[in-house]
Amino acid sequence: MTIGILREPTSESRVSLIPEHIAVLKKQNIHVLAEHNCGSLAFASDSLYSEQGAELSSRENVLKNSDILLSIHPISNEDLNHVKKDAVVLGVYNPLANFELIKEWAGKGLTTFSMDMLPRTTRAQSMDILSSQANIAGYKAVLLAAMQLPKYFPMFMTAAGSIAPAKVMILGAGVAGLQAIATAKRLGAVVEVFDTRPAVKEEVMSLGAKFIEVEGALDASKAGGYAVDQTEEYKQKQQQRIAEVAAKADVIITTAQIPGKKAPILLPDSILDSMKTGSLIIDLASATGGNTTQTKDRETVVYKNVTIIGNSNLQGTMPSDASKLYGKNILNFLQLIFGAEGQINLNFEDDLVKGTCITYNGEVCNARVKELL
Repeated sequence: MTIGILREPTSESRVSLIPEHIAVLKKQNIHVLAEHNCGSLAFASDSLYSEQGAELSSRENVLKNSDILLSIHPISNEDLNHVKKDAVVLGVYNPLANFELIKEWAGKGLTTFSMDMLPRTTRAQSMDILSSQANIAGYKAVLLAAMQLPKYFPMFMTAAGSIAPAKVMILGAGVAGLQAIATAKRLGAVVEVFDTRPAVKEEVMSLGAKFIEVEGALDASKAGGYAVDQTEEYKQKQQQRIAEVAAKADVIITTAQIPGKKAPILLPDSILDSMKTGSLIIDLASATGGNTTQTKDRETVVYKNVTIIGNSNLQGTMPSDASKLYGKNILNFLQLIFGAEGQINLNFEDDLVKGTCITYNGEVCNARVKELL
């Protein structure tokens, strides 16, 4: 069997597998084809891939001869013309938003696995690319905020006077939010956290932050670790509490997203208008519209003296470690679809294989994507 590693678009610095991952596959007698310079932006040179036993080749050759193609982002229609009909394509394709593309792929006979659809269960933790990448994004969000904020993060007592610590509010206590809490606390900030899931209160407090409680949230225990859409009554209470804290905050980091839907607006203009001059918002939900009314993905916007940085790919600013963690997730998942002799063996009785597979045998096979079609 041959696995192909494709070079990503120029906007993406990560790569699906780094050289140290190749040795694991070689032990299973799997041939690895790597497109020239596929890992150059992640500080993984072609020579390092060759040393580990990968064969460097052109993009067309990788597409034509790979049984499994690894590409974080969707491949182009031109690329599809070179792909083997029974090939497996594995990456992060956001099928709940790109369902028309997925339908097209199904028509071309591709077998597609999208890692962002992996069921978020205990057994899936070692394969959970959303968590491994969100962990980096939460960390970098705080560092970015510390660099951009025109104030100190920690408290300082000097001969010239005392400086109060920065007040940081974090909206969403998922993986990114929890890492942001830990990083902000290490830098000496005072941290307050909001999340619609009361179950995360203990985790938030264990990191030294204050949990902002709003009564009446819908149960999210069956949503696979994600937030769920709330009632209008709850949203009104939520905005009132958020507004109270936002008016005093120096930094707000927003992470709230709902799979397959536009990100909820947690910071409308009325709240932005009340924020302090010089305050800062880092919006990690910018790819799905953002948690503010002014957010623009991958842009910095100044709204009435409040700076809003929309960045949905902060993990890409740490491509070496981001690729290392992503690649390890991929290796762990590949073990589920490998047979005993290193061949592809798709077991759709396995909930992780079934949940992650989007197209198979000429059809869209994922129930959630089917609903959208």
